[in-house]
Amino acid sequence: MIKFTVTSTKGGVGKTTLTANLGALLADMGLRVLLIDADVQPSLSKYFALATRKPSAGLTEVIVRGELTPSCITATIYQNLDIVVSDDPEGNLSHWLLNRIDRGFRLRFALQSPALVDSYDCVLIDTQGAVGPLQDAAVLAADILISPITPEILSAREFKDGTLELLERLEPGSALGATLGPIKAVIYRQDRTADARIIASGIRNDFIKLKDRVCVLDTVVPHAKAYKEAATLRIPVHRHERKRTGVMPSAYSVMHQLAWELIPSLEGAFADSFHARARIA
Repeated sequence: MIKFTVTSTKGGVGKTTLTANLGALLADMGLRVLLIDADVQPSLSKYFALATRKPSAGLTEVIVRGELTPSCITATIYQNLDIVVSDDPEGNLSHWLLNRIDRGFRLRFALQSPALVDSYDCVLIDTQGAVGPLQDAAVLAADILISPITPEILSAREFKDGTLELLERLEPGSALGATLGPIKAVIYRQDRTADARIIASGIRNDFIKLKDRVCVLDTVVPHAKAYKEAATLRIPVHRHERKRTGVMPSAYSVMHQLAWELIPSLEGAFADSFHARARIA
């Protein structure tokens, strides 16, 4: 089982959209996928329709009990794709964590529960933009961190400063047995302007010196209306836009390239062949 946390210290960069679409693609490739909404604003919980009207439990029970049980998991209408919903609109969970010595590792330990390990191949955790104990817990629970970054100058600066601050704050946790996973940055919502291309190039150059901790993926997610349309329709974007004319690649192609880059053992596997379950090496 592999655990991804999608994180950024800046809001509005596409974390939820990326989490939902990547999870849905992996599910259509045959992996058993669990989404976890660790944002007090439950956007991921509402992204896809659920198979049941009201979940019996959610993230609060997972964190407080320190265990992920079947009652915390809700099925979506899509095969192989389940979710732990966000159920803490007042933000009480962050305050509860703040007073605990084990706050950084609470979710990490919960994701070792048999209900998860025996039932899923992949976990994707969506996070809030604000720095705090819940975001830290989600980051420390991951094997790999995914950070979308829009190629705009202010966003690029925030990404650089926020990433360096995150490494400085959480790397010491490795001494307690919680190694911080590598950070995979994704250029997200890049338009076709020269300015966006220059900023994207600058982002890559900035992180060459941190290659062992931070790398910028080759896959670039373009600024395209298909992603917004798919969210409105509540369907995975790779299903919504399988093909397109013009220079810009289709969402189907982009999402597959992203999945293959994040999980190289899946390269060559397609959502079309989800009846033959893909494997994670």
